[in-house]
This record gives sequence, C-alpha cells and structure tokens, in this order.
Amino acid sequence: MASRDVVAYKTPLSRIWNIFTVVFIAFYLLWTLLPLMIMFFSSFKDLLAAFQLPPVGAFSKIGLFFDFTPTTKHYYNLFVNLGFSTYFANSIISAGGSAIISVVLGSMCAYALSRYEFRGKPDLFFWIISTRMAPVVAVLVPLYAIFRGADLIGTKAGLILAFTTFNLPFAIWILKGFFDNVPYAIEEASMVDGSTRFQAFRAILPLVAPGIGAFVILCILFAWNDFLFSSIIGSGGAKTLPPATVQLVQPQNIQWGSIMAAGVVTTLPMMFLGLLIRRYLVTGLTMGAVRE
Repeated sequence: MASRDVVAYKTPLSRIWNIFTVVFIAFYLLWTLLPLMIMFFSSFKDLLAAFQLPPVGAFSKIGLFFDFTPTTKHYYNLFVNLGFSTYFANSIISAGGSAIISVVLGSMCAYALSRYEFRGKPDLFFWIISTRMAPVVAVLVPLYAIFRGADLIGTKAGLILAFTTFNLPFAIWILKGFFDNVPYAIEEASMVDGSTRFQAFRAILPLVAPGIGAFVILCILFAWNDFLFSSIIGSGGAKTLPPATVQLVQPQNIQWGSIMAAGVVTTLPMMFLGLLIRRYLVTGLTMGAVRE
C-alpha cells in the first residue's frame, strides 16, 4: 500500500502570522544583541574610532563599526590604574558567599516547612516571603543604621549579609517547592534503615540538586548586578563592579572606553555562566512546577 503524505494546508492568515513571527524574532534579536555588540566592539576601540559613525542613510558604510584597530588600553586602564581587579574579586566573593549561605540555610528551612506540620505554618511561610516583597529602598536606611552600629559598613562580611537578607527568603520560597515534589517514602525508607532525620535530608539532596543549582545561579545574578547595597553597604573596601563603573562618569570627564570595558567585564562572566549551566537551569526552574 502506497503511503500518503499529509499536506498541511496553510491559510493566508497563518502565512501572515508566520511572517510576522519571523520578523518579530529578528527584530527582538537585533534589539537585544546590538547594544551588547556595540559595547563589546567599543571596548576595543580608540575613543575617536568609537564615535565615528557613518552618514545618515549611508548603509554601504556600515562596515565602519567593524573597521578599526583593536586596542586593550581600556582594559589596562581598568585593572592597572583604576583597581578593577579588587572590585571584580569583591563581586565574586560577595555574590558567591551570599549564594552559599542562602542555599545552606534556605534548604534546611525549606525542608522543615515541607516535611513538618505545626501550628502557624502558613502564616510563617507568608511572613518569610513577605520580607522579599519589600522594596530595597524601604529598608535600606534601617539596615544601614544596624550595619553601622555593628561596624559592617564597607566590609565584605557586611555586603554578604546584606545580600543574604533578601536572598534567603527567596531561597526558602523556591526550594520548598522542590522538596514538596520529592516523595516522602524515600526518607521513610532511609530512616527505617537507621538513618537520622539529617541523614535522610542529605539522602534526598541529589534529587533536588537541579533546583538548588538553579537557585544558586539566580542568587549569584541578583548579588552580582546589585547596585544599592553595593554602593551604600559596601562603600569603601567592599565596593563591587556596578558602583565602580558609575564612578567612571565624572562631571569633567566621561571615560567612555573604560565604561564599555567595565560593561563587558560585568556582563561577560554571567553570560558564560548562564550558557554553561543553561540545561540545568531550565531543569531546576521547571522541577517543582508539576506535582504528581
């Protein structure tokens, strides 16, 4: 018997919709990637070459954006003259430290909220997540007064604690859904074999590892891109990349080349991190979405 090919008939409306979809995606990619490309190429351009634009309507001279002699003097100025190596290290330490503390404490609290039933549990869970709903500027002045009294202003420990203040409630809220998705029978079988509650907790951690990994990345992104805490709590010895980049804009001089290089230094690590773990990030974010 000869096989029959099923031919899908496309209406004119569906053809128009497909064309619109392709145009929209192309425009969205251009709108998203073009600023990043300009920032990346401008960081390797001399100041005069960076501001050299083709005449209006001269599309044949669009190659001026790519026709330049690369230079690394802007990066040299950042890391040698402006001390951006210290700011880069502060960003790594503060973001990584906050992520580790938030995951360790948040996973244990989320596990307790997922497995134990006690009076006032819904109210406690709502109170925890409500602390994350408050805008940063609303609590910045009280936090500054507390941190100043504890002599934590301008220290990496103070900046890590400030980031953890907002990341920990988010960790509890996110990780509780992951633990809810793990069958309790696994822990019961482990405890029947003689394991303690903490050992049973450790036994199911590999099952929620994608979710924990996804939150670690989100926590690092939140802390890495933060500006308010970094500029106020971390002012001085714990300054990170975002407030250090703002200082390149001065009333008498705007260091455009160094600003572009600082943007690349700030953006590129997080882009590479997202690309390396994108599979696990998607798995972790969708892990607790469906409950059986």
